[in-house]
Amino acid sequence: MLAAVMETEGLFDADSLLMEMRSEHKNVSKSTVYRTLRLLQDAGIVAPFMLLDAKITHYQLVYGREPSDYMVCVKTGKLMPLQCDDVVALREGIAADAGWETVGHRFVIYAVSPEAASDKSLDASPH
Repeated sequence: MLAAVMETEGLFDADSLLMEMRSEHKNVSKSTVYRTLRLLQDAGIVAPFMLLDAKITHYQLVYGREPSDYMVCVKTGKLMPLQCDDVVALREGIAADAGWETVGHRFVIYAVSPEAASDKSLDASPH
């Protein structure tokens, strides 16, 4: 399961990881996936990432990777990865001013994508 997590780019959830592993003919149970994700989280290999609500926990591989920042459309749930050196500089400056040493960060912008803004059918969206 660790290999499957290490090969995953971006965010993933437990069910999508389970489906991916089963599609590769790996015999793994749902409870094993959830228990292993908890162990990987405790070991600092993955981190939970809440997006729009607490119904589905997404995870991201953090071990050996730079922090991932995202913009999330609140109407569609669409994700747009962000890479912004200004966020890192701000993080480092704030921490240094307080005498702290940073070990990472999480930055999420909640917005409405251009597609969702022009699609009036999404105005009643539960997102």
